[in-house]
Parts: sequence; C-alpha cells; structure tokens
Amino acid sequence: MNAHVRQPHIDQLEWRRSSYSSEEGGECVEVAIRPDTVHVRDSKDTARAALAVNPAAWTAFVGFTAL
Repeated sequence: MNAHVRQPHIDQLEWRRSSYSSEEGGECVEVAIRPDTVHVRDSKDTARAALAVNPAAWTAFVGFTAL
C-alpha cells in the first residue's frame, strides 16, 4: 500500500535562517525541516520556489560544506 503524506503549504513551514546570514543583505538561506523533506529557500526572495531535498541529501551537503 502506498501512503501519500501531504506536505504543508510552503507558508506554513517553520523557517530557520542560517546563523551566517545577517540583516545587512548578502547570502541569506532559510531551511524548513520536515520528517521526510528539507526545504531550502532564499530569505531575500521568499516568493521564489524553495528547493526540496531528502534528509540524507541535506546531511551530505551540510557535511561537505563543513570541510
């Protein structure tokens, strides 16, 4: 049996801003973590589509950027 989990609307997600982002502009990234998906968006342009990846891919990306 295939069960489809309905994702909340993008505006209903709890977005967290990167600790490296500042109010002065520049690179600003926000992340909303759900059990089966990690959503990533540009905090300066929240009307643009967010990127959605699975948690394993996000973990690999974060590990790579920490090198």
